Amino acid sequence: MHARAVTDTFRLLADPTRVKLLWALLHGEHSVGALAELVEAGPTAVSQHLSKLRLAGLVHTRREGTYVFYRAEDDHVRRLLTEALSHAEHATGTAGEGEPGQHRYRG
Repeated sequence: MHARAVTDTFRLLADPTRVKLLWALLHGEHSVGALAELVEAGPTAVSQHLSKLRLAGLVHTRREGTYVFYRAEDDHVRRLLTEALSHAEHATGTAGEGEPGQHRYRG
């Protein structure tokens, strides 16, 4: 069992901003500025979170001129976040409220 790797992944996902960033990136490629608006956080904080996610291999980058675009294409991460969201909705009694996309960036 890879208990250390599992706990490292959960530690990264223990931050609400990082979860929001990953969820957004699983739905498309974005720049830091666009992500900052989506998750309602400052660009510096978003950059720091993205750096941690990138170092862990959870997000990837593409450079276009002076811009850097981030994406997350890992089906394992998608399933993990989807299951965690489903569990959270069930545990809080909010399952089935609204459209699936509406919970994307809720804090």
